[in-house]
Amino acid sequence: MNKKEQVIQLCKDIRLPSVRKMVQDETEFKNPKQAFDILHQVLVQEKNDRFIRAKQNRIRAANFPQKKLLEELQEDVLPEQARQKLVHLRDLDFIKEGQNVILTGSPGTGKTHISVGLGMEACLAGYRVFFATVPSLINQLKESRSERTLRSFELKFEKYDLVIIDELGYISFDKEGAELLFTHLSLRAGRKSTIITSNLPFMKWQEIFQDPVLTAALTDRLTHKSHVLNMNGPSFRMRETEEWLKNEPGKVVQN
Repeated sequence: MNKKEQVIQLCKDIRLPSVRKMVQDETEFKNPKQAFDILHQVLVQEKNDRFIRAKQNRIRAANFPQKKLLEELQEDVLPEQARQKLVHLRDLDFIKEGQNVILTGSPGTGKTHISVGLGMEACLAGYRVFFATVPSLINQLKESRSERTLRSFELKFEKYDLVIIDELGYISFDKEGAELLFTHLSLRAGRKSTIITSNLPFMKWQEIFQDPVLTAALTDRLTHKSHVLNMNGPSFRMRETEEWLKNEPGKVVQN
């Protein structure tokens, strides 16, 4: 592919039809070769800049609470099952296959960090991601219903390549919230990927939804062909607090 063909392809990639037509015609260039060299350099830079901005925009739009990377995880202290499965989740094939990831276990063991880290990787790979805690999502759904924009929210929600729902189990919700959450997660079942973190095992989800039939249906749909990570183990935050206290003068750590 010569320089002119490369410039034409770049114009197609970044959608510059007027420039592409000018290059194809060559009527406006006194020195076509020099013009193609300059245009190629400029368009390559523009394409790279747009690529970087697109990554930044996807990360910003995902609404992560913090930008946590998988590389920052202390994998050696993760529960063994989570450590083994994380190796395979990093390649993001679960998103291509529309599979779910469910992380259940005690607080402070890295559930949110892993979910955000996978979400960041997905954004960098070109996927559209949405992050919300359960209380925040239910509030958004209720507001959309009251403002009669729920259908618009549904259309956006089911099109995200990856939805991350954090903190299922920390706060219970009413019948309306349970039904809205069930409906929207069901929209994605079997087609698009959802990551859910919970401090409760599946058998206790009924305490949150307060409806055995709805709980059974939701659990069945979410767990079908999903990756379930057991995150029970010692708390990272507690360990960090103990280390901090040990290094602080005058502080005493009680066991």
